[in-house]
Amino acid sequence: MRLIECVPNFSEGRDLAVIDAIRAAIEAVPGTSVLHTTSDASHHRSVITFVAPHDIMADAAFAAIKAARDHIDITRHTGVHPRIGAADVVPFIPLDGATMEDCIAIANEVGARVGAELDIPVYLYERAAAHPSRRNLADVRRGGFEGLREAIVSDPERFPDFGPARLHPTFGAVAIGARPFLVAFNVYLGGAQNLLIAKAVARAVRQSNGGLPAVKALGLEVDGQAQVSMNLVDVEQTTLVAAYEAVRAEAATLGARVTWSEIIGLVPEQMIFGAAAAYLQLRQPIDAHILERKLLEVKSANAIRADDSPDVLRIDDVASGAPTPGGGSVAAYVGALAGALTQMVAKITLDRPKFAAAHEELRRVVADARDVTERLQVLTTLDADAYQAVMDGYALPRNSAEETALRERVINAMLRTAARVPLETAQLCVRVAEIAEVVSRIGTPNAVTDAGTAALLAEAACKSAVYNVLVNLRGLSDSHDVTEWETMTDRCIEDATRLSRLVTERVNERVSRRKSANLG
Repeated sequence: MRLIECVPNFSEGRDLAVIDAIRAAIEAVPGTSVLHTTSDASHHRSVITFVAPHDIMADAAFAAIKAARDHIDITRHTGVHPRIGAADVVPFIPLDGATMEDCIAIANEVGARVGAELDIPVYLYERAAAHPSRRNLADVRRGGFEGLREAIVSDPERFPDFGPARLHPTFGAVAIGARPFLVAFNVYLGGAQNLLIAKAVARAVRQSNGGLPAVKALGLEVDGQAQVSMNLVDVEQTTLVAAYEAVRAEAATLGARVTWSEIIGLVPEQMIFGAAAAYLQLRQPIDAHILERKLLEVKSANAIRADDSPDVLRIDDVASGAPTPGGGSVAAYVGALAGALTQMVAKITLDRPKFAAAHEELRRVVADARDVTERLQVLTTLDADAYQAVMDGYALPRNSAEETALRERVINAMLRTAARVPLETAQLCVRVAEIAEVVSRIGTPNAVTDAGTAALLAEAACKSAVYNVLVNLRGLSDSHDVTEWETMTDRCIEDATRLSRLVTERVNERVSRRKSANLG
């Protein structure tokens, strides 16, 4: 699975109800997981970290920006951090199986939608920048919201990449980009009386002034304290330890000392292990000494041994006459079978030396297909559980107005969950069809019919899952966002059908050529 991380910064750090609403909008997109949220009242800023497969991320990011437009008025915002909009900056970062090109494509897709549908000016930055002058986020945000209000209208150099050449009246503008992993790291130097020292330290350590490579830094006053706010944009060039030590040393020469530090958002565990290993001057890799990692390995091995059979759905259970497992579970299971077939084709091809040029791509395909297949197996069970919850909701009493209202709320919530599960199934089946297209193209021709079978199964499973989405949506009494769901299901069917047709044409060409050769 090509996984993307998004770390949008919102110009709201005091009203947590607003942040909860934005978070809820993100989580409402099936397949999206919010990992972390942090809010700071002094910066008047919040950061929400979430991940999603590459084909879902654009919808999730758009939902976040739309929610910010609906809940934040930038004209009432005050804070110490530079900003140009309600959703100030929206970066995409490649994770497992994803590439920077994937993130650049998503940035452009989201930017175009935000400009056209929300009437918000969009600036592309970092790796997604269409202009070299916009690679640096500081240049994009020059002058802040107040300075950009006039410049966007009068200065051609500040015209947006998407959307109108004027600020949205309550949102402002947004910077959307693609970048490598970044660490937001703040070091505090005591009380506000040390603010000038913090500013001097920031100037000394940032790359633009000849300091540490790949480090951006500002000196700020936060909650009555002097803060050196840093972004480490390439931790292979400058580690957490190196940044901390540089700040400590510079501050000491000016008569101040470090009081504490903080990390904003999430960082890979290896970064923390690396900092500990550097401080302790360990010669051996620290990973081998981590107890929790060893326990996780044992738990994983036991879980694998406990699963005697890969079959999570029994034919007898489907045929039992009970309403679950039903069509949604069968769709997920068929999608998992299709994913398993694509793995088989890729692995067969990996065993052939004549396909060595494609081995790197095939290994990525195997990993991606494995992740999708495993998730579809999980959805096989989740679908049955979700529909059982719907039936439990219908069984609630309605002897009073209060009980009836509660019953309706529960049923609506359970129906949305029961629709969300097969929607994720449909989206993953599209991903299986994409993988089938790849292996039909680069895999061994002797297994192209298996790729064709996978594509056909994925298409059928996708359409079957969509049936379950729509039938659950039909039961909602609150249907304000049903059109958005229907749009997503239409897109799934179109993509699955297109990919299946492409693969089957390849299969037919191969089979017809072989048949002609035999006749000759």
